[in-house]
Amino acid sequence: MPPERKRRMKLDRRAGAKPKRKPGRRPDWKAGAGPGGPPQKAAPSSQRKPPARPSAAAAAIAVAAAEERRLRQRNRLTLEEDKPAVERCLEELVFGDVEDDEDELLRRLRGQRVQRHEDSGDSEVENEAKGNFPPQKKPVWVDEEDEDEEMVDMVNNRFRKDMMKNASESKLSKDNLKKRLKEEFQHAMGGVPAWAETNKRKSSSDDESEEDEDDLLQRTGNFVSTSTSLPRGILKMKNCQHANAERPTAARISSVQFHPGAQIVMVAGLDNAVSLFQVDGKTNPKIQSIYLERFPIFKACFSANGEEVLATSTHSKVLYVYDMLAGKLIPVHQVRGLKEKIVRSFEVSPDGSFLLINGIAGYLHLLSMKTKELIGSMKINGRVAASTFSSDSKKVYTSSGDGEVYVWDVNSRKCLNRFVDEGSLYGLSIATSRNGQYVACGSNCGVVNIYNQDSCLQETNPKPIKAIMNLVTGVTSLTFNPTTEILAIASEKMKEAVRLVHLPSCTVFSNFPVIKKKNISHVHTMDFSPRSGYFALGNEKGKALMYRLHHYSDF
Repeated sequence: MPPERKRRMKLDRRAGAKPKRKPGRRPDWKAGAGPGGPPQKAAPSSQRKPPARPSAAAAAIAVAAAEERRLRQRNRLTLEEDKPAVERCLEELVFGDVEDDEDELLRRLRGQRVQRHEDSGDSEVENEAKGNFPPQKKPVWVDEEDEDEEMVDMVNNRFRKDMMKNASESKLSKDNLKKRLKEEFQHAMGGVPAWAETNKRKSSSDDESEEDEDDLLQRTGNFVSTSTSLPRGILKMKNCQHANAERPTAARISSVQFHPGAQIVMVAGLDNAVSLFQVDGKTNPKIQSIYLERFPIFKACFSANGEEVLATSTHSKVLYVYDMLAGKLIPVHQVRGLKEKIVRSFEVSPDGSFLLINGIAGYLHLLSMKTKELIGSMKINGRVAASTFSSDSKKVYTSSGDGEVYVWDVNSRKCLNRFVDEGSLYGLSIATSRNGQYVACGSNCGVVNIYNQDSCLQETNPKPIKAIMNLVTGVTSLTFNPTTEILAIASEKMKEAVRLVHLPSCTVFSNFPVIKKKNISHVHTMDFSPRSGYFALGNEKGKALMYRLHHYSDF
């Protein structure tokens, strides 16, 4: 055997391959290549390839993989028979068409994993941020109408029609309508509510309040001698539209009160109606009117939380309660233990727990505001002229027809103190400030005495801080503003008999009521709004006059 062939055979044995003949070839007897003929010529070694034979391990792996694919295909077909068509369609959209080749799906998932490992060179924060965002997918289709700005009809909707400023706003875009609704809400609430302000603004206000407290604790002296917020002398104010302009009446206005939590004013009178108006200073649109048949209203008042309206008549013992949330009118015909024939004057405690009814023969009746049941009664000498709660609802101040003032404890219903109002022969009205500092008493001679509450509790003959003598007829109405910087006094016996007193200087503003185009006639009721600086008066001609104070609002 030639050396070259021997070398080739050794290499084949080392590789584990055995030479074999080409299949399908027979000896060519016609060409003389037989057993007895000459042998065929071998092909050159450069053109000849060694035959490859798969190993037994590779063949076993291939058989196992095929068997696994067959089982997986059979299991998938079994599951597909139970799936609805919608679920199969959804899987094709999410995973693609993997019916024929599930290995393609595995390769794609491995590819995404490899992609993440390649991005491991980034920082941990960047990788975490990338992992939070899912991969963006192209939309299946694009609707051209979505790109067009949708317009909202303002004319054919009774709620949106009132928000139109002119006729050209018959249609508004959604963004403009959103801005308009935001403006209307802020206008109705008198500005941005505290809960809607940013945390930054709140934190800054907290820091300022802490600085003010530190400054207060570092100094001594009289801090209430002069007002640093509201200047005395001239009060800047603006005439506004009448509160009840959309529901005019000729009957006397007996009650005007602002809602404790919303920009709403209530007007009630002898025309048997209680009306609610939204306060905007321009048109004051009417919200609702409640008519009480044969019930001329002597007094109407909101509850402390603003969810109810209470009303009494001039000649009835029935107390009407209107539930504003449910829209129901509930008459209270009889209170067990209450023997009053007529229920007129009453007061609601600031905390909303008690209802105080001024009875005849010197009796005061304390009722539960929740159940309208009698808790107990108190009695003074003489006739009850007026009464009011303290700011903390723990005490009751009562002015009698003899010119005396009684101070009662609400819990025990015992008299804590009793003193004579200086210079008063007949008391008509009484009021307390919301900061718990002042007590104002009005008499029949037109004098208003302003006392310190502490002196009223401790002294048997307290001296007033100041006696206001700007009225010459009986003072029938007294009310403090929420910040205790203004005291309003009025008399229903005379035209334009109303004054605004600056506190704590106890001086009268010189420019009120000298205001043009206003006929302030015989004021029967007054009230200040909790916010926005509105001041309302109800007179005998059926008008609820309204002003806006410049110091508390922006024009």
